[in-house]
Amino acid sequence: MKKQFFDVMIIGSGPAGLNAALVLGRARKKVMVIDEGRPRNAVTHKTHGFLTRDGISPAEFRRIAKEEISVYPSVSFEADTAVSIQGTDGHFEITTEKGNSFSGKKVLFAVGMKDQPLDIPGLHAVYGKSAFVCPYCDGWELRDEQLVIINKGAEVMHFAPVISGWSNRFTICTNGPDELTDAQREELQRHQVPVFDSPIQSIESHEGIVQQVVLEDGTIIPCRAIFFKPELVTGSDLPRDIGCHITETGMVVVDDFGKTSVQGVYSAGDATTRMHQAIAAASMGAIVAAGINNELNAEVWKQND
Repeated sequence: MKKQFFDVMIIGSGPAGLNAALVLGRARKKVMVIDEGRPRNAVTHKTHGFLTRDGISPAEFRRIAKEEISVYPSVSFEADTAVSIQGTDGHFEITTEKGNSFSGKKVLFAVGMKDQPLDIPGLHAVYGKSAFVCPYCDGWELRDEQLVIINKGAEVMHFAPVISGWSNRFTICTNGPDELTDAQREELQRHQVPVFDSPIQSIESHEGIVQQVVLEDGTIIPCRAIFFKPELVTGSDLPRDIGCHITETGMVVVDDFGKTSVQGVYSAGDATTRMHQAIAAASMGAIVAAGINNELNAEVWKQND
């Protein structure tokens, strides 16, 4: 069993956790990054919208990041799953699935979000290949293509104007009751957006590329790609276990510097925002890491007064 003490323990090594580790390593802090190695974006082939890294694969992004961080010897990585946490500010203890124990002054949750099982037949086969969740990540590649949007209610009324910047050739499938008001239906009609509320029977594809969406009422909608609203849960239960405030939608509540409701516990990245983009997560990781470092330095400064 490993038992070591660190300045900061980071749970998760996506862009938020990795950038936090980089900043803290450069700040000469002893850091442990614990990650189970099952990132949500593993299904995607390319990461977009990240300056100097546009189009890079998620796996290559992580490889380069860890290679750069390895220059700073105070940062360690552990391929494991954190399963329990206890303690208070200044001395937290994390136990892993492999039975290792790590202790540290501060904790940073960069646990991201995880997809709930995809319950539409055929969606799993195209997810990450021709079915996506974020037009900022994948809209450029699908500009002016025939699309299907799987969403409903107020959220689809937000999404429709957004996606129209990339393509105005899209059909909305609500996969059941549309949850729209009469005014919202009229708005979509004015913009000549077809809306179907019949449940989806299947998504037909070839080698991961969508061919058509088939509805239970027999309607067939040819399309090139799909954007859909995923059902998400926080990537780990540990923030809740330690007492962090969690929203009804499962996000960890933080202030502008990533502080949670628990003293000494921070969070950054997709678990704290609906802006699920790699560059946004990395930016938050850097901001939160600076805040943690400042707090650690201030504590030592006061001890030496």
